[in-house]
Amino acid sequence: MAGLTIRGVTKSYGETQVMHGVDLDIEDGEFVVYVGPSGCGKSTLLRMIAGLEEISGGEISIGDRVVNEVAPSKRGVAMVFQTYALYPHMSVYNNMAFGLKQIKTPKDEIDRRVREAAKILHIEEYLERTPRALSGGQRQRVAIGRAIVREPDVFLFDEPLSNLDAALRGQTRLEIARLHERLGVTMIYVTHDQVEAMTLADKIVVLRDGRVEQVGRPMDLYNTPQNLFVASFIGSPAMNFFKAEMNKDGVFIGGKAPVTKAVEAAGGVTVGLRPEHLIPCEESEAFVSGKLELVEQLGDHELLHLVREDSSEFVAKMEFLADKKRGEALYFKAAEDRIHLFDSKSEQRL
Repeated sequence: MAGLTIRGVTKSYGETQVMHGVDLDIEDGEFVVYVGPSGCGKSTLLRMIAGLEEISGGEISIGDRVVNEVAPSKRGVAMVFQTYALYPHMSVYNNMAFGLKQIKTPKDEIDRRVREAAKILHIEEYLERTPRALSGGQRQRVAIGRAIVREPDVFLFDEPLSNLDAALRGQTRLEIARLHERLGVTMIYVTHDQVEAMTLADKIVVLRDGRVEQVGRPMDLYNTPQNLFVASFIGSPAMNFFKAEMNKDGVFIGGKAPVTKAVEAAGGVTVGLRPEHLIPCEESEAFVSGKLELVEQLGDHELLHLVREDSSEFVAKMEFLADKKRGEALYFKAAEDRIHLFDSKSEQRL
């Protein structure tokens, strides 16, 4: 096993730079998840670690070894792809054994590793089948098993669950978490699904346009996002944002002051509030209100979609609200320690 260090890594395609001086430290045995919108550089960064993409500048180390010039097969990493990348004409057993055969691993050692991995992943009964005889979830387990048998220092997962339906995603996500706990090996996982990130990660790396926006434990990012982008990206449903006015007495929305202290922001203030932190109240107590447009019933809670007088929208999440009619005005407050303040110009947390 090994940790991983990335220092000043850049990537360019011709004149176009797509990664901009990335610095990261990943500890031995950590489960790290890269998240961000499409095109932010998640998969590019993963492929540079694997050696499938050359870096344009900087340094990547696995353990105490700089691997910039090391061939992918010699880096001690194993990668699981979104598309499974299985050989259709080979049995499950031979798919899992193929890489070991290429490096001339003894036959009995190959058999031990394949059968041990199959047992871990509960695919022992499928070893003689071909991939076409398996479901999507089973194929993904085979792809993970092929990585396990290599006994790598670092596992790399490139959106491995995106081709599965919702139920299989949840099940396979749990299996990957158990696998990490069992093996204790360093894992780096790329996803656009923040639920996967929040439930799997020891540490989340939020990327945007080839830059690291914030790194931290899932709940640290959720409770203390460092800028508007992270605040809007982490959390489902997304955080609500309200333009606010400020003076010496505090920050005001709609004439009321949710934050009763003076703040300084050269570009004005944006107030952030998560839907679950909005509390229904009387009009006299409220600092934000809106007309009810839609209620999403989700069993143990509901999402209220509301429209303000300025036509901006926000969402409130709660366990249950007595029957309300579409178009009815609803009023909300929030505890001051649940309110996030951002400089509207720099987008940084205040």
